[in-house]
Amino acid sequence: MATVTYEEVKDVPNQPNTFVIDVRNKDELARTGVIPGAISVPMPDLEAAFQMSEIDFKTAFNRDKPSTETVLIFSCQAGGRAKRAYDLALANGYKNAKYYPGSWTEWAEKEGLNKA
Repeated sequence: MATVTYEEVKDVPNQPNTFVIDVRNKDELARTGVIPGAISVPMPDLEAAFQMSEIDFKTAFNRDKPSTETVLIFSCQAGGRAKRAYDLALANGYKNAKYYPGSWTEWAEKEGLNKA
């Protein structure tokens, strides 16, 4: 199982071909904030996002659609949905999917941010 650490997520801005995908709902993001550079794709919309055309994905998320070889790191509030997103990505052929078990809870703590 491919998990990542806080330090690996912190380094994502230096990895332009790596995506952090936050699968929390929009209201959660509004309350807490997001990991810098993360793309918001709520869990209920994730499978549809995997099926989007390249043009539709770029329009929706302002980023090129990842290939099945792209490193995808999933994050949520505390790791549970991130794990489900990881499993869904693998089922959709994404070979380099990973998830961040600490997710927003650990990120906020290590970054000194207020938790909601």
